[in-house]
Amino acid sequence: MSKRTFVYGATILLGANLINRLLGFAYQYLIMINIGGEAYGLFNMVFPMYMLALVITTAGIPLAIAKMVSEEVSLGRLSNAQSIFRLSFWLLSISGAIVSIALYFLSPYIAHRVFSDPRVINVFLICTPAIFIVSVSSVFRGYFQGLQNMIPTAISQICEQIIRVGVGYTIALRLLDKGVEWAAAGLALGMLAGEFVGLMAIMLQYHRTKPKILDEITAKAYSSRQILSRLWQLASPVTAGRLLATGLSSLDAILIPLRLQVAGYSAREAVTLFGQLGGSAFTLLTFPSVFTFALATSLVPAISEAAAKRQLNVVRARSAEAIRLTVLLGIPCLIILFYFSRPLTAFFKSEDIAPILRVLALGGIFSYIQQTTTGILQGLGKVHLPVLHSIIAAIIRIPVLIYLTGLPQWGLRGTAWAFTLGFFIMAVLNLMAISRYTGMPLDLQRFVLQPLFGGVGMLIVFQFLDPIFNRHIIGYLGEFIIGIALYSIILLLNGGVTLADLRRLPWIGKFLPP
Repeated sequence: MSKRTFVYGATILLGANLINRLLGFAYQYLIMINIGGEAYGLFNMVFPMYMLALVITTAGIPLAIAKMVSEEVSLGRLSNAQSIFRLSFWLLSISGAIVSIALYFLSPYIAHRVFSDPRVINVFLICTPAIFIVSVSSVFRGYFQGLQNMIPTAISQICEQIIRVGVGYTIALRLLDKGVEWAAAGLALGMLAGEFVGLMAIMLQYHRTKPKILDEITAKAYSSRQILSRLWQLASPVTAGRLLATGLSSLDAILIPLRLQVAGYSAREAVTLFGQLGGSAFTLLTFPSVFTFALATSLVPAISEAAAKRQLNVVRARSAEAIRLTVLLGIPCLIILFYFSRPLTAFFKSEDIAPILRVLALGGIFSYIQQTTTGILQGLGKVHLPVLHSIIAAIIRIPVLIYLTGLPQWGLRGTAWAFTLGFFIMAVLNLMAISRYTGMPLDLQRFVLQPLFGGVGMLIVFQFLDPIFNRHIIGYLGEFIIGIALYSIILLLNGGVTLADLRRLPWIGKFLPP
């Protein structure tokens, strides 16, 4: 089994996530233009219940699988890794089947009592089998993540998104004549078909690689009770964290429109502003998280492996490198979001939200750092700390959000500052915990100063080129390319990026001189 670095794995996932995100943007654009917001709204109404069911069903087990498999493989106990996979497979298959069947038969009651529009019942019925499919596929993804082999997950995700976009859009468009509720059901069918194809893709790759794994050295197997105990120990804090995140998102959805009404907006205006906040500002802010998500996913097994071997120096080096890469990738994205906030929000027909995006961009780097540092802490086995830190951040953020959003002179701008404060608090708490448990020094020059110099160069380029390109879409693309090129050159000159960093990238590194 070939050895892979977490940078390699992160790059593979980055490519897959970037392709998926671009396909998703195109999909959302086609839906809004040709199918309509009402059908998309009906489809989206089901998602909170769907995500809650997935959190309950998988219970953080995929992450626990990744950590446990990584530890066993690093110690040469590959038979134990297979035992963990098999037991997890049956566990999540059974729990996924139970939840899917229960929700299927309860769907008429849920559609009329929980959702405000009973037309979602067909969407809900179609989504219930997807819970079982996602539960099973998450076991395979956690297993390959533990092996630090991100290629199967990347292939699976791309196949899933292509089928989802092609099938969902085609069926929704054909069913639109029957009514928007049937078009929404077509979107749900696309999602179900995508999840099924994604599962088939990753299962085929597992069966292709399984014989190679079983030929390795075996060891004394753990009992099912020991595996279940360890899975629960690792998975329960992650489950609590995800339930907390889901709950906080629901609370924000209730509080923000209510406080905007206190600030003087009508109920309709408040809902519209909240929709623009999520559909425009946060969609743009979270786009660069394709980078940090890939890093965080790859970090769990990489850190777990080094921690299992008690290689504290490797843990420190990998943690510092991941944080540095997060800042290096995050800063140019946030500068683009800040400087071009108006044309970017205009693309979503939400120009009024541009000042809000600028505030969020100021704190966006802390949002990306919190995602990467959460992955590091989970790899260290400190899975409870991100949950604790998110609770502390929420305790401070929510009162600030309630107060500032309700002030007429602040409104949604106050909401953005509250989110920025929450990002900052959680990122700082995570960094302090990593430094405490690993001894990782916080290198101000490499973490902050070198990327900032590159960022200042980008801003100067944008300030100079913007009047020349006359604010045209082709001009914006040209500015992005030139700005990022200058940013990269500055980092190469000041040592923020080295040839050693570039050599570790797949496909690119092999063409560079040793």
